[in-house]
Amino acid sequence: MEQLNTLRKLIQQVTRILCYIGMFLLIPMMLITAGDVICRGVWAKPIPGAVELSSYMLAVFILFGVAYTHQVKGHVKVSMLVSRLSDRTGNVLDIITTLLSLFIISILVWQGWVVGMEERAVSDMLRIPQLPFRLLVSVAGFFLWLELFIDLAESVGKLIRR
Repeated sequence: MEQLNTLRKLIQQVTRILCYIGMFLLIPMMLITAGDVICRGVWAKPIPGAVELSSYMLAVFILFGVAYTHQVKGHVKVSMLVSRLSDRTGNVLDIITTLLSLFIISILVWQGWVVGMEERAVSDMLRIPQLPFRLLVSVAGFFLWLELFIDLAESVGKLIRR
């Protein structure tokens, strides 16, 4: 049990760091977007590649935030039905939905890696390779998978203790 707690803390710390990286990219994304709007409005000349850079930074921000959002239980959860069930039944449903989520995220990680490794395209204006951004799907999905696995272990532990 101590090993699980140590592993959980390590995974959660890495997930938080990835989220902070994504949050940090919001500042330059905001500045580039604001600068592009000002340049477009005042001089009728947009910043070249601003849309590309903003879209790549937005992808990093969103993908690195998914696992952290799950960690802090920030995803939408409808508990109208589960709240009326017994704790044991609710726990069993949590285990089932977590197993289904693990399966779906496993496919996402696998296919994200396959598609990412095949990617050779570059962006139109700035010629930025898309490979690292395509692989982010796999990396972010893997950390979401780890967070889900931690939840599964905790749910199974609750079920066994009862």
